[in-house]
Amino acid sequence: MSAPDELRSVPTESPEVAAARARTRRRRSIALALVLAALVIIFYALTIVKMGPAVFDRTI
Repeated sequence: MSAPDELRSVPTESPEVAAARARTRRRRSIALALVLAALVIIFYALTIVKMGPAVFDRTI
């Protein structure tokens, strides 16, 4: 039992459309990486602020 002809023939996209999709994916990936890096920096800074200045005092 095989699939109908409409399902078997998958249309291929033109090189221009493929390039546009690749550019869109790249921009989205860069934006997500920047947001993730910003969140990491914010969480790190908040952790240091919540600990207070005593965290840098290492006199034992």
